[in-house]
Amino acid sequence: MKDYELNKHVFLAKLITQYARVHRKAVGPVAEEYIRQIGLRTGEWIEGYYKEYNSPWSIQQYVDILIDLKNKIGGQFEIMSIDGDRIVMKAIQCPFGDDVTDAPHLCMMTSSVFGGIAARHFGYGKVSLRKQMALGHDNCEIAIYLTPDDAEEGIEYKDLAISPAQSDPFLWEEETITMLNEELKRTDEMMIKLLDELEELRAKVKEDGKSACD
Repeated sequence: MKDYELNKHVFLAKLITQYARVHRKAVGPVAEEYIRQIGLRTGEWIEGYYKEYNSPWSIQQYVDILIDLKNKIGGQFEIMSIDGDRIVMKAIQCPFGDDVTDAPHLCMMTSSVFGGIAARHFGYGKVSLRKQMALGHDNCEIAIYLTPDDAEEGIEYKDLAISPAQSDPFLWEEETITMLNEELKRTDEMMIKLLDELEELRAKVKEDGKSACD
């Protein structure tokens, strides 16, 4: 028996992590790009729940929103430091629960939500996932830069398209869908090529075996 009770959050977290795991196995590394694109739009959608914050946001307002949204969806996040344009956050519980270890690429959701919101409100965001519970660390540690900085590597977010007022960020642009489909097609072609090479290798091994017996 599990040491926690079944509820809606546990069920949905399990469902999402296992879907993400199967998707990653099916399409390979491109699965992370799918998560990034979904995260960018999810972040824009989430911003609609914080309309009481007048634009432009201050850094403190941005931080407050990140903490609030993560904790509302089942995480336990807190601020470690704010040093100028660099923010460092810590999490001791992931919104996806312990099962996130089955799909570590879901961490791209945190990166793209945080980075996307930063880019839309400050013009730039870079996110470094220093520690990830999904990879076995005791906690998550995330650094966010609101201006370009070479202090550490991270994923940059800038020049993002913003949905028109009153529109739905999840109305996917045709070019985004096309790009993802092209990536998926390339992955499929790579898999087919790999399978052909394995089949050729199997035939060669079989032929070499027959020659050795003769």
